[in-house]
Amino acid sequence: YTLSNTPSVLGQESALKVSEALGLEEALALAGENRSELEKVLSGVQASQRESAEFLIANMPPRDLKSLKADFLLSEIEQAHDALQKAPWKDKIPKEIFLNNILPYVNINERRDTWRKDFRERFAPLIEGATTPAQAAAMINQKLFPLVKVKYSTQRAKADQSPYESLQSGLASCTGLSVLLIDACRSLAIPARFVGTPLWSDNSGNHSWVEIWDDSWHFTGAAEPSGDQLDQAWFIGRASTAKRDDLKHAIYAVSFQRTPLRFPMVWDRSIDYISAVNVTDRYTNIGLKIPEGTQMVSFRALDAMSSQRLVAGLKVFDQANQLVAEGKTKNDSFDANDHLHFYLQQGAKYRVEFEAQGQKHQEDLAVADRSVLVDWKASLKANDTPSSNKPSEAGPLEDLKAYLKSPIDVRGPLADQTFSSQALTLEQAQAAEKLLVDEHMARLREARSEEFKQKSIELGGLKMPFGYTVFGEKPANGRSLYISMHGGGGAPAQVNDGQWENQKRLYKLDEGVYVAPRAPTNTWNLWHEGHIDGLFDRLIEDFVLFEDVDPDKVYLMGYSAGGDGVYQLAPRMADRFAAAAMMAGHPNETSPLGLRNLPFTIHMGEKDGAYNRNQTATTWKNLLADLQSKDPNGYEHFVKLHAGKPHWMDRQDAEALPWMKAFTRQRYPERIVWKQDDIIGRRFYWLGTDGQIPDRALAVVQRDAQKFSVEESDLKELTIYLKDDFVNCDQPIAVAWKGQEVYSGTPKRTIATLGETLRRGDPKGAYFAKITMKNPEESVSK
Repeated sequence: YTLSNTPSVLGQESALKVSEALGLEEALALAGENRSELEKVLSGVQASQRESAEFLIANMPPRDLKSLKADFLLSEIEQAHDALQKAPWKDKIPKEIFLNNILPYVNINERRDTWRKDFRERFAPLIEGATTPAQAAAMINQKLFPLVKVKYSTQRAKADQSPYESLQSGLASCTGLSVLLIDACRSLAIPARFVGTPLWSDNSGNHSWVEIWDDSWHFTGAAEPSGDQLDQAWFIGRASTAKRDDLKHAIYAVSFQRTPLRFPMVWDRSIDYISAVNVTDRYTNIGLKIPEGTQMVSFRALDAMSSQRLVAGLKVFDQANQLVAEGKTKNDSFDANDHLHFYLQQGAKYRVEFEAQGQKHQEDLAVADRSVLVDWKASLKANDTPSSNKPSEAGPLEDLKAYLKSPIDVRGPLADQTFSSQALTLEQAQAAEKLLVDEHMARLREARSEEFKQKSIELGGLKMPFGYTVFGEKPANGRSLYISMHGGGGAPAQVNDGQWENQKRLYKLDEGVYVAPRAPTNTWNLWHEGHIDGLFDRLIEDFVLFEDVDPDKVYLMGYSAGGDGVYQLAPRMADRFAAAAMMAGHPNETSPLGLRNLPFTIHMGEKDGAYNRNQTATTWKNLLADLQSKDPNGYEHFVKLHAGKPHWMDRQDAEALPWMKAFTRQRYPERIVWKQDDIIGRRFYWLGTDGQIPDRALAVVQRDAQKFSVEESDLKELTIYLKDDFVNCDQPIAVAWKGQEVYSGTPKRTIATLGETLRRGDPKGAYFAKITMKNPEESVSK
């Protein structure tokens, strides 16, 4: 696919020309130390794809100019071009549409994930038989979300989730759902873009959705398919009343190409680098036939105590007592702005009847000259109320018990409950932890029993089968778990299947569960792609649930390509394991810094010279020795090159298993070295961040009793999670950031923090309190 051979067809919005973007040299100058990476892109890209490279660089946000690497960008460009070349509609996509709505690797401010190749391979079967972009997009919207098991929920971690963040959690807002759908479409050369309004004209809230280009732009709600059609959605009525010249009530489409207009980021108003075009006119002229002289009236039923939306029967009668409309209000499983609505005669009077859970309510309605939202706040009986958001005299613990007894689909987010932010005593926190862990594990046990029986985990549309063997008697604290990754990679499925079968019987234990998973893909990096982290989290959870595994005695190991996985996963998931053993693999670009609190052993054939594996093992031996000499309490390691052995070590590497067995996971280390990899993480031991994460960011934090010191951090924001297992939350805590005090006080134990940290699925990983700090250097610079 050569851009110069494609006709230039522009829509109603301003033409998108590379020459109007930031000058290429200016962009390179803004890249600073990352300039060399961008120059590698320009020198390494195919001549036919040069314009694409220039477009991306000239229009990148500053954060990406300074951080994205050549390999990532070159892969994105190549994959985008190849996908379009193989699309049935390749000759109908104008150059400007390809550049701005297929090629970009990002939509808004979400985390930068490497999704394109993965999504293309996974989701191509979903559009089999499609001949147009619109047809393909409708098929994806119908099939994608059930396949990857992601649904709309206000309990999502944040609005601006990246596609893999949504896949891993299974929950997303309209924003996260839209990002996921757009990326799935772009991976298959379907032009797509992010659209939204900061506030509907009736002030009922904001919303995000997706537009698909097929000769012109068409809209659809993400995870809200309307059969095989586009341009149908619940929000048509509201969109038709948008106000083009009112920044607050207009509708905008995101543009990767720089424009004078900025997309209003209602979830983070500090961000001003997302370009946009105003597309309001297309929605106000959408063709919806609103009866003359009517206004849209929306209806919502709320529980008066919790403010959760309820399903209620609703009838509307005119003054002659004739039924003119009826339906059911929508609960919180629908988008927060999606309400039952009717078009009623302006100036007329009506009687409205609600009914929910045996209670009835009636009120009069006079339709004014504008759209309105009519609420009924239902005071349900105590045993009917899904959950109470009013603290009771009994205290937060009793409120939590009542909350947990209510059905999960009507509870509302735990963090939104008033009792969840109340301060707890140590005894209350411990009791709340037990309640939450027990309920969480019981719910998971019910949900996961079938997948464990089938010995196959599915997450984000990918399946990871596994086989396992149990050895020895179960210790009092639970069994050990050894996760053993097979070799192969970059080979046909049957080759990797054979490697998996071999791995199942490669090692034996004195005690524990030996599990050999089958990689969900057949790529060369099959054990360290972005989806592996979430799959392994789930694998560990399942074995804790069904084989009584001790989460503090989980060990990671792998041979050949599986060894590559150990090199990569061990540093970035160190807080999940007790020790790790790498056999006959290669680390590629990863760093050992994150191994500070994870004992790590390397076993390599002395003559295993392919890819310089043996020399690299010696290099890592020296790296780890140097790190340990500077930090004697960390970087426990054992490296052995087996004399005379090639790639196959005749099972001499099995001595790694008793070496690992001597270690137990360090849940609360005194010092954390958190080094981000190409797959980034938000939590690591008792550290976390919700802020922007620069490429390969490093954070080093030391704990000395009640004092914490951030010695080094590329992160603008850090959260320290606390528990009385390693600090006293009733006593003052002090935090210094590079010598400057950023916190001094007594933290508050809360149910909200317990719930937040338990979501990760580790029954021993919940914390009682947290402290969030900003980098003082950033504050000064602003």
